[in-house]
Amino acid sequence: MSLDTPQAETRRERLTAHEALQRLEQERASRLTQLRAIEEAPPNAEEQVMSTQKDTIRRVLTEVEAAVARVQDGSYGTCRTCSRPIPVERLEILPYTPYCVPCQRNAA
Repeated sequence: MSLDTPQAETRRERLTAHEALQRLEQERASRLTQLRAIEEAPPNAEEQVMSTQKDTIRRVLTEVEAAVARVQDGSYGTCRTCSRPIPVERLEILPYTPYCVPCQRNAA
């Protein structure tokens, strides 16, 4: 199943706000757990690797918070570039994404 094309026949086109918030809460909890584990690592851990992981986790947490705001303002699930609906399959995999696959590819 491609994430480029919505499969409206087999799946819903949108997650409900409740479903989106549940997925985002799971992402947030997972990232916070990862961040705590890194911060509690022994001092002899690879410092640069740990720093990079912390930066990545903090970036994702920022993206999760932005997605929660989009749920609240009603724009969640709509691509910020082309304004088309983001396929549910993509949101299930990456619930905090603000872009559909084609727009994400063009941005990269």
